[in-house]
Amino acid sequence: MKSPLLSLPGAVPAEGADEGVAAHYGDLFREQRALADGTGFVDLSHRGVITVSGDDRLSWLHLLLTQHVSELPAGQATEALILSAHGHIEHALYLVDDGETVWAHVEPGTQEALIAYLESMKFFYRVEVADRTAEFAVVHLPAGSIAEVPEGVAVRETPYGRDLFLPREDLQSYAEKAAPAVGILAYEAFRVEQHRPRLGFETDHRTIPHELGWIGSAVHLQKGCYRGQETVARVQNLGKPPRRLVFLHLDGSEVHLPTPGTEIRLADEDPDGRKIGFITTSVRHHELGPVALALVKRNVPLDARLMAGDTAAAQEVVVEP
Repeated sequence: MKSPLLSLPGAVPAEGADEGVAAHYGDLFREQRALADGTGFVDLSHRGVITVSGDDRLSWLHLLLTQHVSELPAGQATEALILSAHGHIEHALYLVDDGETVWAHVEPGTQEALIAYLESMKFFYRVEVADRTAEFAVVHLPAGSIAEVPEGVAVRETPYGRDLFLPREDLQSYAEKAAPAVGILAYEAFRVEQHRPRLGFETDHRTIPHELGWIGSAVHLQKGCYRGQETVARVQNLGKPPRRLVFLHLDGSEVHLPTPGTEIRLADEDPDGRKIGFITTSVRHHELGPVALALVKRNVPLDARLMAGDTAAAQEVVVEP
């Protein structure tokens, strides 16, 4: 969905998965500093919004999600995954229950497939699933923000800030009160700094939760059955994931960032040497400089010097080998 805030001065449209909102409003680093200071807001109105209501909503979702939500307190934010039968990540949900309804936002364009799956699993449970994307827009307020939250709006309070499920018709008027507007590139820079994976960016068709550090934050290890649980339990108890998420500091002398998908190899090997991983997200951070998230093979030495394409890179551990 195309945001009306693209009409704000300086707005440059985002591309790819984040098409529909602003990449930035003319000054990427100023916008990052605003988020760091707890000011401004991020327009995430391109994300899908779904709701689940009904008396059985929490107990039913508990059977389907990787997270323990059967007794989720009202107002407490959490995140959860839906896995394939083989344990591969299919959906990521960022949710909160307001006491009557579960609100969740998901990656742009994934809500239809998610709802189709949820509808197929309703059976005799007293639940109603709805796509509310056309009615509600997600707005992010950074940690420390003192911006007003309109009465009656569902809110996800997290260590990284607050996600508001704002009536879409109120988006422009709210933007005037919560200014300055901050683009998705600044939001992504902080996501990378915080080592937070994103569906469709850090994931591919064979990603399992252990590879990205989603155990704990999105996957609860002491709950009942859900699709893909066998893989989660087997890796947790008997083995290690084949890949691991790393945080990379990139050579700041390079003009261009290595793009997602750029192959990673050991710096000590031939330029045509074996591929040991790939870039998933790369950003320019206002303090750290060029940085990235990447997936590499689990057995890559922690002190190995890496090359992301033609760019030298030093790794920080996110997921232990």
